[in-house]
Amino acid sequence: MSSQDTLILIPARMASTRLPGKPLADLGGRPMIVEVARRSAAANIGRVVVATDDEGVREAVENAGFAVVMTRADHTTGSDRIFEALGHVDPDRRATRIVNVQGDLPTIDPALIRSAVDLLDDEAVDIGTLAAEIAVEAERTSPNVVKAVGSPLSPARLRALYFTRATAPYGEGPLFHHIGLYAYRRAALERFVALPPSPLESREKLEQLRALEAGMRIDVAIVDTVPLGVDTPEDLERARELLAREAATAK
Repeated sequence: MSSQDTLILIPARMASTRLPGKPLADLGGRPMIVEVARRSAAANIGRVVVATDDEGVREAVENAGFAVVMTRADHTTGSDRIFEALGHVDPDRRATRIVNVQGDLPTIDPALIRSAVDLLDDEAVDIGTLAAEIAVEAERTSPNVVKAVGSPLSPARLRALYFTRATAPYGEGPLFHHIGLYAYRRAALERFVALPPSPLESREKLEQLRALEAGMRIDVAIVDTVPLGVDTPEDLERARELLAREAATAK
């Protein structure tokens, strides 16, 4: 894998219902979307481009020195947005691996991004993603915590069989908190966005089930931590605390 093979795309939209304008939320003097771009670049695996439909986001990203592309405002999913962006920024089809990093993960460890991409070293894998073992009891039954269910291939890797908001699998053993970061083969992304929403996807409200129902292979890297996803004002305050602590530790 070379840096020309891999493209990191970060979808960003302003119309969040629980935290409007969150891509531009201030995190220690830096907009959240810029912090995500900075950490994505630190993974050092390829070009980083933000995909947005908002001029304010475009300006903030460009002012920070990162690439940005404007996309349509009517996309319903991040994967649709990054697919449009891919056509704009890589019309010559040089990138063979496309990473979708959510724009609301400002504490993500760059090593986690690399872990997802590394799964594609296996030619049989269409999509790579991440999960961490659930340690908090309440998360085992929370429908807001998506569980990755799969067959172990090694202590640090699963072949995904299902993703669910329910508590699964049944019985003794670990449960895994899915982390919504995806590394696609380009052909897999193209196929995925062309498919209609699948029955289980519609029922669970989990887009990745569309790929599994279509027979695509998703492997899951087991990592140590779940990056904080910022969806509410409380999450934003927590992110500020974590980044301030990180900055103080680095001094």
